[in-house]
Formats: sequence, C-alpha cells, structure tokens
Amino acid sequence: MITKELIIETATKLFMQHGVKTITIDRIVKELRTSKRTIYNHFEDKVALLGACLDVYNTKVRAENEEVIKSASNVIEAMGYLHQKIVRRSYNTNPNFFSDILHYYPGLINASYQRSGNYAHQQLIHLAAKGIKDGVFQKDMDVEVVGKTVLSLLKLLKDNEKFPITEFSKERLTFGIMVPYLRGLCTEKGIKLLHIQEELFRVTI
Repeated sequence: MITKELIIETATKLFMQHGVKTITIDRIVKELRTSKRTIYNHFEDKVALLGACLDVYNTKVRAENEEVIKSASNVIEAMGYLHQKIVRRSYNTNPNFFSDILHYYPGLINASYQRSGNYAHQQLIHLAAKGIKDGVFQKDMDVEVVGKTVLSLLKLLKDNEKFPITEFSKERLTFGIMVPYLRGLCTEKGIKLLHIQEELFRVTI
C-alpha cells in the first residue's frame, strides 16, 4: 500500500540524491510504481510534497540533535558531535537539494523551519546558556547573538560557491571558521576542554 509516509520517504530520498529541480512528480510515481492520482490524493502539488518532506526532515534532525545534547558530558562535546552530524549530512546530500529549493521555492525552507519551532537556534541558545552556567563560556556572552552567528557560520561552511570543495575541505573550513570562533567564546576551562576534544571536529567520512 502506498501511504502518505512512503510517498514522503521516497520523494525525500530522490530530492536529496538528485536535487529538487530534476525530480518531477512523474519520477516519484515511477519510483513508487503507482499513479499520479495516488500522489495527488495526499498532496496538492510538488510544492506541498516538498514542504512535507522538509517538515519530516526537520523533525528527524531535531530529534537527533536533542539526543546528542542529552547524552554529551559537556557543551564542547555536544557541539563537536553536532558538527559531525551536520558535516555528514552535507556529504550525503546533493548540494543542489538546498540550492534548488532556495532558488525555485523561496521561503519554503524558512517556513518549514519555523513550523519546527526554530529548533537549531533554540538548541544553540540552550547550549550557550549551559556553557555559561558550567563556566565553559564567558559569562558576559550574548547568547542570542552567538546563536544566530553560529547558524550563519554553519551555513558558510556549506557554501560551495564561496568555498569550492576541490580547494576547501570541511575540516579546513571547520578549523578556519568554527573552531577559532568557538575558542573566542571560551573561558580558560572551556579552552582546555576544546583542546582535549578538538578531534571531535575532525570529521572523517
């Protein structure tokens, strides 16, 4: 039986492997060996299907992040493992997936992210506040500014136009952008932790 969940799962896989522009409803129908009518029974059009795929994707990522944060022994360890997740997702996703959505469906990513409760920003705010409480981050740190800045830096790490992957490895960008910024936020205790757990930021695929 072709369920709504199976349609979303199949479409997400195709979108992430090949990009959004090249994957049509006909291609999804062929993959599922079903009919267009089955798809349209659940989704008005490709935009509605893509929005549903993004919602499920964000729900999954949010849960994965929460598990990492919950199990980490300190905020530096949590940020290291979160960074690993982000980089590995980028390696397993066609770069055209997000660029196609931004170009052809402007606003769709932000709308889905807002429906998910802006979880990445909220999780970073939580980590920043915990880091201050634990003496890892400087107590006068502006957690809202830091949260937004870290999200911007993470987007910069995925900017293949600004940093072509043939010249800039993810590790090079991490230690050229993210780690120095993180070090600047740390207290002496935080810098020691970062030095001990620096290997967490060296992602091997």
